[in-house]
Amino acid sequence: MPSGLRKKILVLDVGGNHVKLHLTGQDETLKIPSGPALTPRRMLAAVRRAMAPRGWQFDAVSIGIPAPVVRGEVVREPANLGPGWTRFDFAGAVRKPVRIVNDAGMQALGSYQGGTMLFLGLGTGLGSALVVDGILVPMELARLPYGKGELEDQVGERALLRLGKRRWRRRVLDVVNAVAAAFVVDEVVLGGGNARHLKDLPKGIRLGSNALAMVGGERLWREPPFARLSAGDGASRAASALRIRGRGAPLATAPARRARGPRRGESSRGRARRPRRGRRCGPPRTARDRSP
Repeated sequence: MPSGLRKKILVLDVGGNHVKLHLTGQDETLKIPSGPALTPRRMLAAVRRAMAPRGWQFDAVSIGIPAPVVRGEVVREPANLGPGWTRFDFAGAVRKPVRIVNDAGMQALGSYQGGTMLFLGLGTGLGSALVVDGILVPMELARLPYGKGELEDQVGERALLRLGKRRWRRRVLDVVNAVAAAFVVDEVVLGGGNARHLKDLPKGIRLGSNALAMVGGERLWREPPFARLSAGDGASRAASALRIRGRGAPLATAPARRARGPRRGESSRGRARRPRRGRRCGPPRTARDRSP
């Protein structure tokens, strides 16, 4: 890769319906069809065909895939795509350096503004990622036991259809508060296709944008701390969208738990009450106790 020059990163955001392409320095984001027949080899062939008329050249590639990724390796085949993702040599196929992350992680990195941030992607299932001081921490909160099932069963698309929008919104906030308190985060970002159904979010929770996945793909090749969204990030349009939609909510921590009152037998300071002077501790005296 060129030294002293800005690297041109080709970002591929792989989804169940489309694969989005973006190149550093370009305002245009391209789309190619996706689906159950899409294999890695077919995807890269379609990417080359889409870039050829535009003459796009790149130095490195970032790929966000809707499947668990550990140390840059896809460990499980994506549910809605074709086979072959776990054993495909992406770097050998494109002959460039490649970095692969979960698609939720890529959007999380693009949404990051500082501190500790939790990202939850509300789509068909539940995507999740944590960013701590600019470092991406992959997660699979969807499989976390919650209630009578898993976390995904409470906030995924099946829960939306089962509960209806009003009850689903309350369920999402319950889950967000529980998870945010467990990880002691500064803010929560909600993305994914079903996040559009949310409204009147409390302080400390804001909506993301799918366009920020492109920013996250570029940031995979940079060292933190990251600058705020700017044209240099290739995210000027995404930043404008956030301002227009009022999604730039200030950072805040999760609501604090309500302090409990003193328990029976405790003072307001939490210590056991002392018996008053002149009174005997224990059960009350009877007439037999008073007899000489």
